Amino acid sequence: MFRWLLVFLCLPLTAQAAGLTVFAAASLTNAIHDIGVLWQAKGHKPLVTSFESSAALAQQIERGAPADLFLSADEQWMDDAAAHRAIVPSTRLDLVGNDLVLIEPAAALKPVKIARGFDLAAILGPTGRLALGDPASVPAGLYAKQALTNLGIWPSVEARLAPAENVRAALLLVERGEAPAGIVYATDARVSPKVGVAGTFPPNSHDPIRYPAALTRHGMAHASREARAFLAFLQTPDARDVFTHYGFTPLAP
Repeated sequence: MFRWLLVFLCLPLTAQAAGLTVFAAASLTNAIHDIGVLWQAKGHKPLVTSFESSAALAQQIERGAPADLFLSADEQWMDDAAAHRAIVPSTRLDLVGNDLVLIEPAAALKPVKIARGFDLAAILGPTGRLALGDPASVPAGLYAKQALTNLGIWPSVEARLAPAENVRAALLLVERGEAPAGIVYATDARVSPKVGVAGTFPPNSHDPIRYPAALTRHGMAHASREARAFLAFLQTPDARDVFTHYGFTPLAP
Protein backbone atom coordinates (compact mmCIF):
# COMPACT_ATOMS: atom_id res chain seq x y z
CA MET A 1 0.00 0.00 0.00
CA PHE A 2 2.81 2.37 0.81
CA ARG A 3 5.14 1.27 -1.98
CA TRP A 4 4.63 4.48 -3.95
CA LEU A 5 5.43 6.54 -0.85
CA LEU A 6 8.68 4.64 -0.31
CA VAL A 7 9.67 5.19 -3.95
CA PHE A 8 8.92 8.88 -3.70
CA LEU A 9 10.76 9.36 -0.42
CA CYS A 10 13.82 7.64 -1.87
CA LEU A 11 14.10 10.32 -4.55
CA PRO A 12 16.49 13.21 -3.88
CA LEU A 13 14.74 16.01 -2.02
CA THR A 14 15.89 18.51 -4.63
CA ALA A 15 14.25 16.44 -7.34
CA GLN A 16 11.03 16.13 -5.37
CA ALA A 17 10.79 19.91 -5.14
CA ALA A 18 11.90 20.50 -8.71
CA GLY A 19 10.24 19.24 -11.85
CA LEU A 20 7.30 17.18 -12.93
CA THR A 21 6.85 13.66 -11.64
CA VAL A 22 6.31 11.24 -14.51
CA PHE A 23 5.18 7.65 -13.96
CA ALA A 24 6.00 5.68 -17.12
CA ALA A 25 5.93 2.05 -18.23
CA ALA A 26 9.28 0.29 -17.82
CA SER A 27 9.68 -0.12 -21.59
CA LEU A 28 9.79 3.67 -21.93
CA THR A 29 12.81 4.06 -19.62
CA ASN A 30 15.46 4.96 -22.19
CA ALA A 31 13.22 7.15 -24.34
CA ILE A 32 11.80 9.18 -21.45
CA HIS A 33 15.27 9.63 -19.96
CA ASP A 34 16.53 11.12 -23.24
CA ILE A 35 13.41 13.23 -23.71
CA GLY A 36 13.84 14.49 -20.17
CA VAL A 37 17.34 15.70 -21.07
CA LEU A 38 15.91 17.62 -24.04
CA TRP A 39 13.15 19.03 -21.85
CA GLN A 40 15.64 20.28 -19.28
CA ALA A 41 17.82 21.78 -22.02
CA LYS A 42 14.88 23.99 -22.95
CA GLY A 43 14.95 25.61 -19.52
CA HIS A 44 12.60 23.33 -17.59
CA LYS A 45 13.35 21.69 -14.27
CA PRO A 46 14.57 18.06 -14.28
CA LEU A 47 11.90 15.39 -14.43
CA VAL A 48 11.31 13.07 -11.51
CA THR A 49 10.65 9.65 -13.04
CA SER A 50 9.38 6.29 -11.84
CA PHE A 51 9.50 3.31 -14.21
CA GLU A 52 7.58 0.13 -13.47
CA SER A 53 4.89 -2.06 -14.93
CA SER A 54 1.81 -0.10 -15.99
CA ALA A 55 -0.25 -2.13 -13.53
CA ALA A 56 1.90 -1.14 -10.56
CA LEU A 57 2.02 2.50 -11.60
CA ALA A 58 -1.73 2.75 -12.18
CA GLN A 59 -2.44 1.26 -8.78
CA GLN A 60 0.03 3.63 -7.11
CA ILE A 61 -1.60 6.64 -8.78
CA GLU A 62 -5.05 5.40 -7.79
CA ARG A 63 -3.87 5.22 -4.17
CA GLY A 64 -2.65 8.81 -4.21
CA ALA A 65 0.93 8.72 -5.47
CA PRO A 66 1.90 12.30 -6.42
CA ALA A 67 2.51 11.72 -10.13
CA ASP A 68 1.79 14.53 -12.59
CA LEU A 69 1.64 12.37 -15.74
CA PHE A 70 1.00 8.70 -16.40
CA LEU A 71 2.38 6.93 -19.48
CA SER A 72 0.98 3.41 -19.77
CA ALA A 73 2.05 0.54 -22.02
CA ASP A 74 -1.56 -0.38 -22.75
CA GLU A 75 -5.08 0.99 -22.82
CA GLN A 76 -6.34 -1.30 -20.09
CA TRP A 77 -4.40 0.25 -17.21
CA MET A 78 -5.11 3.76 -18.41
CA ASP A 79 -8.79 2.78 -18.50
CA ASP A 80 -8.43 1.48 -14.95
CA ALA A 81 -6.88 4.76 -13.81
CA ALA A 82 -9.73 6.63 -15.52
CA ALA A 83 -12.32 4.42 -13.81
CA HIS A 84 -10.77 5.37 -10.47
CA ARG A 85 -10.85 9.06 -11.44
CA ALA A 86 -7.06 9.21 -11.15
CA ILE A 87 -6.42 10.85 -14.54
CA VAL A 88 -7.93 13.73 -16.51
CA PRO A 89 -9.68 12.02 -19.46
CA SER A 90 -9.69 15.13 -21.64
CA THR A 91 -5.87 15.10 -21.71
CA ARG A 92 -5.55 11.46 -22.72
CA LEU A 93 -3.88 10.63 -26.03
CA ASP A 94 -2.21 7.65 -27.72
CA LEU A 95 1.48 8.49 -27.86
CA VAL A 96 3.41 5.65 -29.54
CA GLY A 97 3.07 2.08 -30.77
CA ASN A 98 5.32 -0.98 -30.45
CA ASP A 99 5.84 -4.55 -31.66
CA LEU A 100 6.02 -7.82 -29.78
CA VAL A 101 9.05 -10.05 -30.33
CA LEU A 102 10.55 -13.35 -29.29
CA ILE A 103 14.10 -12.96 -27.98
CA GLU A 104 16.95 -15.33 -27.28
CA PRO A 105 20.48 -14.81 -25.93
CA ALA A 106 22.52 -13.17 -28.72
CA ALA A 107 25.17 -15.90 -28.55
CA ALA A 108 22.58 -18.61 -29.17
CA LEU A 109 20.22 -16.82 -31.53
CA LYS A 110 18.22 -19.10 -33.84
CA PRO A 111 15.70 -17.18 -35.97
CA VAL A 112 12.25 -18.70 -36.24
CA LYS A 113 9.16 -17.94 -38.28
CA ILE A 114 6.41 -17.10 -35.82
CA ALA A 115 3.19 -18.53 -37.19
CA ARG A 116 0.28 -20.62 -36.00
CA GLY A 117 1.49 -23.73 -34.19
CA PHE A 118 5.24 -22.96 -34.24
CA ASP A 119 7.16 -25.13 -31.79
CA LEU A 120 8.00 -22.74 -28.97
CA ALA A 121 8.33 -25.61 -26.48
CA ALA A 122 11.20 -27.02 -28.54
CA ILE A 123 12.98 -23.64 -28.40
CA LEU A 124 12.73 -23.74 -24.60
CA GLY A 125 14.27 -27.21 -24.48
CA PRO A 126 13.42 -29.87 -21.89
CA THR A 127 13.75 -27.67 -18.79
CA GLY A 128 13.83 -24.05 -19.99
CA ARG A 129 11.19 -21.48 -19.15
CA LEU A 130 9.73 -18.62 -21.16
CA ALA A 131 10.48 -15.17 -19.73
CA LEU A 132 7.68 -12.64 -20.07
CA GLY A 133 5.87 -9.99 -18.09
CA ASP A 134 3.42 -11.52 -15.65
CA PRO A 135 0.39 -12.25 -17.88
CA ALA A 136 -1.91 -11.62 -14.94
CA SER A 137 -1.19 -7.89 -14.98
CA VAL A 138 1.86 -6.71 -16.97
CA PRO A 139 0.86 -5.37 -20.42
CA ALA A 140 3.70 -7.11 -22.28
CA GLY A 141 2.67 -10.37 -20.64
CA LEU A 142 -0.98 -9.80 -21.50
CA TYR A 143 -0.08 -9.20 -25.15
CA ALA A 144 2.17 -12.27 -25.11
CA LYS A 145 -0.57 -14.52 -23.73
CA GLN A 146 -3.01 -13.15 -26.27
CA ALA A 147 -0.61 -13.78 -29.16
CA LEU A 148 0.32 -17.29 -28.02
CA THR A 149 -3.34 -18.15 -27.49
CA ASN A 150 -4.34 -16.92 -30.94
CA LEU A 151 -1.48 -18.88 -32.49
CA GLY A 152 -2.53 -22.05 -30.67
CA ILE A 153 0.69 -22.25 -28.63
CA TRP A 154 -0.38 -21.19 -25.14
CA PRO A 155 -1.33 -24.69 -23.85
CA SER A 156 2.15 -26.01 -24.69
CA VAL A 157 3.99 -23.36 -22.65
CA GLU A 158 1.50 -22.24 -19.99
CA ALA A 159 3.18 -24.41 -17.35
CA ARG A 160 6.67 -23.30 -18.37
CA LEU A 161 6.58 -19.56 -17.72
CA ALA A 162 9.03 -17.34 -15.88
CA PRO A 163 6.70 -14.40 -15.13
CA ALA A 164 8.42 -11.12 -14.30
CA GLU A 165 7.20 -7.97 -12.57
CA ASN A 166 7.75 -5.87 -15.71
CA VAL A 167 9.04 -6.27 -19.25
CA ARG A 168 12.57 -5.10 -18.41
CA ALA A 169 12.79 -7.79 -15.72
CA ALA A 170 11.80 -10.37 -18.35
CA LEU A 171 14.51 -9.01 -20.64
CA LEU A 172 17.04 -9.39 -17.84
CA LEU A 173 16.23 -13.08 -17.41
CA VAL A 174 17.20 -13.73 -21.03
CA GLU A 175 20.25 -11.44 -20.83
CA ARG A 176 21.54 -13.47 -17.87
CA GLY A 177 20.87 -16.78 -19.60
CA GLU A 178 18.34 -17.73 -16.91
CA ALA A 179 15.73 -18.27 -19.61
CA PRO A 180 16.44 -19.55 -23.15
CA ALA A 181 13.77 -17.30 -24.66
CA GLY A 182 11.46 -14.47 -23.75
CA ILE A 183 8.72 -12.26 -25.13
CA VAL A 184 9.26 -8.51 -24.88
CA TYR A 185 8.64 -5.38 -26.90
CA ALA A 186 10.83 -4.73 -29.91
CA THR A 187 12.12 -1.60 -28.20
CA ASP A 188 13.39 -3.58 -25.21
CA ALA A 189 15.30 -5.97 -27.44
CA ARG A 190 16.79 -3.00 -29.26
CA VAL A 191 18.50 -1.55 -26.18
CA SER A 192 20.23 -4.80 -25.20
CA PRO A 193 23.28 -6.16 -27.06
CA LYS A 194 22.97 -9.38 -25.03
CA VAL A 195 19.80 -10.57 -26.77
CA GLY A 196 18.68 -10.98 -30.34
CA VAL A 197 15.25 -11.03 -31.99
CA ALA A 198 14.37 -14.55 -33.08
CA GLY A 199 11.07 -13.45 -34.59
CA THR A 200 8.31 -10.85 -34.53
CA PHE A 201 4.74 -11.77 -33.64
CA PRO A 202 2.20 -11.03 -36.39
CA PRO A 203 0.31 -7.81 -35.59
CA ASN A 204 -3.00 -9.62 -35.99
CA SER A 205 -2.08 -12.11 -33.25
CA HIS A 206 -2.63 -9.53 -30.52
CA ASP A 207 -4.32 -6.21 -29.89
CA PRO A 208 -2.50 -3.15 -31.24
CA ILE A 209 0.22 -2.09 -28.79
CA ARG A 210 -0.47 1.54 -27.96
CA TYR A 211 0.96 3.70 -25.18
CA PRO A 212 -1.59 6.21 -23.89
CA ALA A 213 -0.49 9.24 -21.88
CA ALA A 214 -2.53 11.55 -19.66
CA LEU A 215 -2.31 14.11 -16.90
CA THR A 216 -3.24 12.81 -13.48
CA ARG A 217 -5.67 14.54 -11.15
CA HIS A 218 -2.68 15.47 -9.02
CA GLY A 219 -0.90 16.96 -12.01
CA MET A 220 -3.93 18.98 -13.01
CA ALA A 221 -4.25 20.37 -9.49
CA HIS A 222 -0.58 21.11 -8.78
CA ALA A 223 1.30 21.60 -12.05
CA SER A 224 -1.31 21.95 -14.76
CA ARG A 225 0.53 24.39 -17.03
CA GLU A 226 3.88 22.61 -16.85
CA ALA A 227 2.30 19.16 -17.12
CA ARG A 228 0.30 20.17 -20.19
CA ALA A 229 3.45 21.64 -21.70
CA PHE A 230 5.35 18.38 -21.23
CA LEU A 231 2.49 16.33 -22.67
CA ALA A 232 2.62 18.60 -25.73
CA PHE A 233 6.43 18.29 -25.83
CA LEU A 234 6.09 14.50 -26.08
CA GLN A 235 4.45 15.07 -29.47
CA THR A 236 7.07 17.45 -30.89
CA PRO A 237 9.50 16.41 -33.65
CA ASP A 238 12.37 16.31 -31.13
CA ALA A 239 10.55 13.85 -28.88
CA ARG A 240 9.24 11.83 -31.80
CA ASP A 241 12.82 11.45 -33.07
CA VAL A 242 13.81 9.97 -29.71
CA PHE A 243 10.91 7.53 -29.75
CA THR A 244 11.78 6.51 -33.30
CA HIS A 245 15.43 6.04 -32.35
CA TYR A 246 14.40 3.47 -29.75
CA GLY A 247 12.08 1.66 -32.15
CA PHE A 248 8.70 3.06 -31.12
CA THR A 249 6.20 4.17 -33.74
CA PRO A 250 5.00 7.71 -32.96
CA LEU A 251 1.26 7.99 -33.42
CA ALA A 252 -0.53 10.96 -34.95
CA PRO A 253 -1.52 13.59 -32.38
